[in-house]
Amino acid sequence: MKIILSSASPRRRSILKDAGFDFEILAIDVDESFPPNLNSKQVPAFIASKKMDAARQSVATKDNIIITADTVVLLGDEIIGKPINVEDAKHILRKLSGKMHKVITAVCICKNGIETCMESETNVYFDTMTDLEIENYITAFKPFDKAGAYAIQEWIGLNKILRIEGDYYNVVGFPMSKVYPFLNENQ
Repeated sequence: MKIILSSASPRRRSILKDAGFDFEILAIDVDESFPPNLNSKQVPAFIASKKMDAARQSVATKDNIIITADTVVLLGDEIIGKPINVEDAKHILRKLSGKMHKVITAVCICKNGIETCMESETNVYFDTMTDLEIENYITAFKPFDKAGAYAIQEWIGLNKILRIEGDYYNVVGFPMSKVYPFLNENQ
């Protein structure tokens, strides 16, 4: 069976490659909007499923394993998305500074037309950050393609995350500990 990762995320590609799987990339543009009354914890599964619907229209499901995913950062019930500019990134990181937030990733896998979805949730505890630290981080790492305006594998993860409860790779954007058993068994 051929594995098809329907994701533009370089981090997801890297994790799947490092786990030892050969795969093809299918990057599809999907409207990531969701119903306003949807519980914030259900948003990643909703969007990952929308991505799967789009991927299934672009590639045959027979003899293929298609993977889609979506990650959200939650501060309370508020979804913290990707920053749209420098000021937005500063605002997001100031909000997260000194607080615990959740990272939830949903992964949908379709094999021979049968879809399975799984989720991973990780609590992330940030130390406080000064405005200068926030500005320097944004300048150096340009976190505009990352939910929550940060990457755990960069400076913030090394210096300002006090601890996590859950899967590190979930925070990166792809909970391989959930995905690996399925792929290993079904490849």
